[in-house]
Amino acid sequence: NSEDVRCKCICPPYKDHSGHIYNKNVSQKDCDCLHVVEPMPVPGPDVEAYCLRCECKYEERSSVTIKVNNIILLA
Repeated sequence: NSEDVRCKCICPPYKDHSGHIYNKNVSQKDCDCLHVVEPMPVPGPDVEAYCLRCECKYEERSSVTIKVNNIILLA
């Protein structure tokens, strides 16, 4: 399920741009700033420096397991 995987990039403030959290459904190999941060908030020459500051993590979850656990807890 595409909703059960995501790449989450946390980018701190950079120059005059505030910090931001980006989420995107991409494969694990594409989980990096260049594939997830859209639109890129900085101009071309600053992209590398901006991306080096971002921390990207690939996350997986099982929504079926979460639903089953909720049903058991509510029963």
